[in-house]
Amino acid sequence: MSSLRDLGLSEYEARAYRSLLNTGPTTAKELSRASDVPMGRIYDVLNSIEQYNLVRSQTASRPKKYVAVEPSTALDRLLEDKKRELEEKADQYESIVDDLADELDAAEPVEDQFWTAAVGPEETVDLMLERLAAADDHIVMVSADPAPQWDLQTVSEAVNAQLEDALDRGVSIDLLMTREMVASLSADVGRRYRTTLQQRDDFDVRTNDDISGSFNIIDGVEICIQVPNPLSSGDAFGMIDLKDPEFAANVHEEFVPRWEEAEPLEF
Repeated sequence: MSSLRDLGLSEYEARAYRSLLNTGPTTAKELSRASDVPMGRIYDVLNSIEQYNLVRSQTASRPKKYVAVEPSTALDRLLEDKKRELEEKADQYESIVDDLADELDAAEPVEDQFWTAAVGPEETVDLMLERLAAADDHIVMVSADPAPQWDLQTVSEAVNAQLEDALDRGVSIDLLMTREMVASLSADVGRRYRTTLQQRDDFDVRTNDDISGSFNIIDGVEICIQVPNPLSSGDAFGMIDLKDPEFAANVHEEFVPRWEEAEPLEF
């Protein structure tokens, strides 16, 4: 059950405000009895809820009297205070993230070989998007076959968003697809390519049917390879992410002639 404490009031503050709604204009001493807030605390509590603009005081009377602001107004004010507090927290966290990003990016990159794998549609997409987000210089994307078990519209939009972010970071992108893969893309995805990606000088997309499999080369040192389902070659089983500059260079060497033979794509 919701309470005023959920909006930031203490137990004593909530009791005092609720009691004021019932008593009408009253003194601190009378309010202490009505609300069961100890007399030694009542003035601090009244000052606090007055700062929240939940009560008004009549300073001309002796003793001083207090009256509650109407509930709808009081709740709106508490809500605005909470929203402002959350916005300040969000700004604070964003500042912390920026500081930590600069600090962590300054660390020396580890050059050792490393590999990891993801199995299943969701895990595979998450790994692919994560590695695209890690690119600093250049992305090569080769996509031969759509994966039937993926929601291609949703995945394509997520990939497009990562590619836009990468371009904004100064990453260049070469995308090579088969005509079958192009045909599987929705009109919305094609429209987004035309309006946001194809206009960029550092984004190039071509088609070539003489490719098989799907993989991404990240910054020339890392490669993400989509692993087909051994029982259904059209399905994606998972993805292997391998950081190995020599292997990535060998794959890129095989990619280059197919890229040079490919035809520019006009959506």
